Order: sequence, then C-alpha cells, then structure tokens
Amino acid sequence: MTTTATGAAEVELAIGGMTCASCAARIEKKLNRMDGVTATVNYATEKAKVTYEGDVTVADLIGTVEATGYTAREPEPPRSASPVDSDGAAEAGAADELRPLRQRLITALVLSVPVIAMAMVPALQFDYWQWLSLTLAAPVVTYAAWPFHKAAFTNARHGAATMDTLISVGTSAAFLWSLWALFFGTAGTPGMTHPFELTIARSDGSGNIYLEAAAGVTAFILAGRYFEARSKRKAGAALKALLELGAKDVTVLRNGREERIPTAELQVGDRFVVRPGEKIATDGVVVEGASAVDASMLTGESVPVEVGAGDSATGATLNAGGRLVIEATRVGADTQLARMAKLVEDAQNGKAAAQRLADKISAVFVPVVIALALATLGFWLGNGAGWTAAFTAAVAVLIIACPCALGLATPTALMVGTGRGAQLGILIKGPEALESTRKVDTIVLDKTGTVTTGKMTLLAVHTADGADETEVLRLAGALEHASEHPIAQAVAAGAAAKVAPLPTPEDFANIAGLGVQGIVDGHAVLVGREKLLAEWAIELPAALKEAKAAAEAAGRTVIAVAWDGEARAVLEVADAVKDTSAEAITRLKALGLTPILLTGDNKAVAEAVAAEVGVDQVIAEVMPEDKVDVVKRLQAEGRSVAMVGDGVNDAAALAQADLGLAMGTGTDAAIEAGDLTLVRGDLRAAADAIRLSRKTLGTIKSNLFWAFGYNVAALPLAAAGLLNPMIAGAAMAFSSVFVVGNSLRLRSFRAAA
Repeated sequence: MTTTATGAAEVELAIGGMTCASCAARIEKKLNRMDGVTATVNYATEKAKVTYEGDVTVADLIGTVEATGYTAREPEPPRSASPVDSDGAAEAGAADELRPLRQRLITALVLSVPVIAMAMVPALQFDYWQWLSLTLAAPVVTYAAWPFHKAAFTNARHGAATMDTLISVGTSAAFLWSLWALFFGTAGTPGMTHPFELTIARSDGSGNIYLEAAAGVTAFILAGRYFEARSKRKAGAALKALLELGAKDVTVLRNGREERIPTAELQVGDRFVVRPGEKIATDGVVVEGASAVDASMLTGESVPVEVGAGDSATGATLNAGGRLVIEATRVGADTQLARMAKLVEDAQNGKAAAQRLADKISAVFVPVVIALALATLGFWLGNGAGWTAAFTAAVAVLIIACPCALGLATPTALMVGTGRGAQLGILIKGPEALESTRKVDTIVLDKTGTVTTGKMTLLAVHTADGADETEVLRLAGALEHASEHPIAQAVAAGAAAKVAPLPTPEDFANIAGLGVQGIVDGHAVLVGREKLLAEWAIELPAALKEAKAAAEAAGRTVIAVAWDGEARAVLEVADAVKDTSAEAITRLKALGLTPILLTGDNKAVAEAVAAEVGVDQVIAEVMPEDKVDVVKRLQAEGRSVAMVGDGVNDAAALAQADLGLAMGTGTDAAIEAGDLTLVRGDLRAAADAIRLSRKTLGTIKSNLFWAFGYNVAALPLAAAGLLNPMIAGAAMAFSSVFVVGNSLRLRSFRAAA
C-alpha cells in the first residue's frame, strides 16, 4: 500500500476468477460505486489498481470483489531469491496455473473428435453408436466444460450474462436433451441413425441427440481460452525484463578492500567500483575516475555521456571507458530503473483491456435467446402442442443459439494471421492489439535504434588543403582503435572499412574528456575535440572550422585530427539513419497515420533526422519518464496513438500507447511491453504489421458475423419446431468450414514491395 500526493491511499490487488473482459468491467464497476474509491481492473494482468480515501479499508475492497463473485488479495512482496531461482519459480507458477486448463482441453479434444465424426458421418453409425457417443461426451460436458458452468453460475448470481452463460446454457441444453431422448425417447433404440438429409419438418425431438454440438463447442472454445491464457501469462514479463537489466552483483569498497556482493545488499552511501564494460549497479555520484557512459538504453541519447568526479551516474547504464568509483545515492525502488518499471506497470494497469466483440454481443444475445426459448415453450403449450413438442422447440432454440463456429472465429484468424506475420518478421500478441490497429491515426517513432541504427558511425571526412583522406583515416583510425570510447570505436570501424590493415601505435595516451594522442608511423598524432588541439597551440584552418560548424548545426559529433603540429581534418560521427526509414515513413503516411519523431536527443539532431526521413513533427530532449506523458497528451487530444520503440526508455510509452510496436533488435523490456514485435528491426515492417493486423481484425469480424449469423437465421425455424437435427448439424458444419476458409485467406497476405 502507498500514499499518493493528495493523501489518498493506493493499493494493487491480484484478482482471481476472471474469465473474460466483461468480468474485469463488472469488478471495476462495483469498486467504483464505493465512496471515495477509484479503480481500474486489467483483465490481461489480472490486477486491480485502486485509489481510496475516507473510511474505506483494503479489507472492504477485497470484500466487494469477493461479493461480486471473484477473489482478491494483495500481491506478495518480491522474495529476495536469486534471479535464477525467482525466474524458475515464476515459470513454474505460470505452468501450474495453465495445467488444469490444458488437461481439460486435451480431454475435450480426444473425446469429442469421435463423437463429432459419428454424428456427421452416417457410415460410422453402428448399432449402439449413440451410447458410445454419450459415454465419450459426458466427461467433456461435465469435467472439461466445468469452467464455463462455474462462470455462468457466478454471472447468474449477479444478474449478468456473458459468453460463458451462452456456452454453458447451450451445451447443457444439448446434453440434457440428448439424455432425455436416449433414456425416455426413441434415440436409444439399437440401429438408430441420423440420416444425412436437409428437410424442414416438425418433429417431437424424441429421436434426436445433440451430443456432437455439446462436445464440439466445448473443445473449440477451450482451445481458444487455452491459447489466450498462455499469452496472458506473459503480461508481466515487461517488468521482469526491465528489472533484469540491472547489474546482479557489485564490487563495493569496505575497510579499504574490494568485496563482491549482490546488488540488492547495496546501501545508500556505499562506494562501489565499476570497471570498463561493466554495468553501473545503482544510481550514484562519481567520486573517482573519468569515463564515457553508454546510457542509450535508458535515455535514448545516442552519444555516450562523459562523466567525471562529481557527475551523477544512473544504474543499469554501461561503463564504456575507464575505471569509476561511485557513491550510491539511491537504491532499490528509488532508482531510475525501478521508477521506469513502475511507469510500465502503471501504463499496463491503466490501459483498459479491449472488450471482446463476442462478449459485447452476448450481453444482449444471451438474455434474448433465453427469453425466446421460454416464449417458444409457452407458445406451444398454449396452443395445445403437448409438453414433448413444446420442449423440443424450446430446447432447439437453445441448441441452435450456441454458436459452434464462435470457438473458431477468433483463434483460427489469429493463428493464420500471426503465423503469416511470423513469416514476415511480425509477432502479434493477441486480439487486443488487433483492435487497436483499426483506430490508430498517429504513430510516434523513437529515434535511436528505430529510425536510426542506434550505433555511432563515421559519416564524413573533411580534409585541409594538401591532406590525403586515406592518410587521415589510417593515422586517426590506428590511434582510435586503441581506445575503448564508443565514438573512437566508430572512427576506427569506419577507417578499417576503407584502409586495411591499420598500423599499430608506437605510443598511446587517453586524455580524459578531450580525446587521444600518440605516435603512429613516426607522426605525433592528436585525435579529439578542438580544445585538445588548442592545448598544443594548433588551430583549425577556416575551411575546417566551417565544416565543423555545419556538422554541429546538423547535430553531429565532430572530431579534429592533427599530426606533426598541423590540423589535417575533421571527422563527422553520428547515429546513422537506416536505409529503409524514409520509405517506411512514406508507407505509414499512406495508411493514414501522422508520424511524430520522439527522442531524448537534442533538437538539432532530431530535426536533421526528421528532415532526412520526411517526418514533419519533432518532439526532442524528452526524458524517459516524460515519453509516457507525451503519449498521454496526444491521447488527451483525441488521437489514437501507436508507438514504435526499441529501448528500455520506450517500454512505459509502448505500454501506455493504444498500440505498441517494439523493434525486435531492441531490449527485452521494450519487446515485452509492446503489442506487436518487428523481428527484423526494419521500420517498413511497422507498416506491414498495421496492414496485416487490420486485415486479421477484419477477418475475425467477418468470422464472428457468420458464427452468429447462422444462429440468428435458424432461430425462427427452431422456434417454429421445424428444426431437423441434420439442418442444425449442417449449419454448424458450414459455418465452421466458412470460418476456417475465411481465415486461411490471410495466408496470401504479402509485404509491400
């Protein structure tokens, strides 16, 4: 429990027993009716974030949730187990929760296949086939379908109806009627068959069984629920991936000695050592040493930050240069990394889960069908048709209302759409992501690693009169190759690509914050800032000064090169724009999206990149925690926002956006927080992802239309008592075949040429 700035208390509850998005909506509605309570319930993460004040207690909140028919508890605090142990425990916990559902699904599939085959193929109907069908279908309708019956009962107690209600009522009606027909009607007679004929005729129903409908619907919908539950278990992986970015252990200085301890044991005031290539364990202040720190994963800033004594350092960033001694100023939940994890969690909890179209329809459809069945029963009894004929018509209404194809509508389209996406390097996480693609009108693009490569690259060489570019690259590249600084490595890589092999320096020295100097092939070489040359009384000629000013105006980093007492060249280094980014922006605009470039980099760099790729709007110099606020502000303006990013600094914004697209070449935290993952790291895949998602969503909607459509068309026949069981079976078969065929059309989707 925490206290907000306004004095209200805030608590997060773990909710159990939810089976669909409407369950979350019902709990949220009940909690918000309490005085002084504001709550959001997320079906995907199974959590309720509640702010409350006045006389309300956590026990009252839990009591309200339980009175609604669900369970609630405060989440257990994280244990101080080792990362390996906790990961294993988390995976084991997820597996344990999925095991009962998987067992029910396997039971349903194994037993329902022969039941459906015998009912639909007359050649398989031997003398006592109907009794074998009953034996196989009974465990499916009772044990495998138990979650639906339990949820329907809970909903009924609270005056609500969802898809669970429709499934439970339909399968129960089909099974109970089949029992009556077998034991009290003529369906149990040896040699009884269901002939394959499509005739409309009034029947007393005593010879008809609907076991295949009961078993088939259960199996199909359990399959959909299982795959949904599997993807839902990964909802918290963004937080786990974020927290795993930090250093696991750290070298602290105690009593003059270095001691290796777990990062969790660090205290404020402890001094710890960070060697080149190591992650900084926690937020602090540098007390000894100087280095370049690569903070791009956290800040989005592509240029490494130079730090020295007195400068602040952020946990989870990478020390790319010299040895540092840092004094811890913030540990645990106070660090920037932990605060970003909290931002991701808040964004996930605050994003309302997309209400399933099927649940929306069922809220109206279920009560209407039940009312129609009762009206049918009353009408036929009132007209003297007798109890058998009246019940036949009423039960037929309930049976035909249970949409067999509904269990295939979403899973098959998702399966084919996501499979095709995977072939094209696009990973779609679930139906909620698809719904968001239909509405998005604005796409926010992170710069570093998304529009650009995310790596410092040597872009240009400007030489003084009389200097040779090859010689500049050979001498500067040789000296920079001996440095660990990221900018130096960019120069070395660029030089090595054009001049090979590079010579080995005879002498080398790193001048902290300025550059490097040394002897290469008998020349005294300086490579670094203009200030380094000035210390040796070397001045840049006018032409090089102009080139330097123009490059810096474009947001590039400029490095001066001199040897033997004379300035020879300036080198431009920057985060290079990906070759495909401009084409990707054109495709996104063609889809009706407005691109906005969002970055932590300085404004000059951002505007130069935006101009190169064709983006008109730029929001630059944004801190990581402010990226979420930018997305919220755009949403407050009425825009539906998609966000494309690759870094830890983008994770919270990806979770907050209506649609998050993570670059697969980025960090695990970004990938887990996104709704879609672009495996190739090519921004053009973002346009393909949105096109494929919209097409998959359209397929799901047409599938749902057919899944419900045939039921609605057949309801009048059922109410009139004219529904032959083979018509019902054929309607279900046709509907299912259409849904599968419609979904398979997604296999023809092609990426834009």
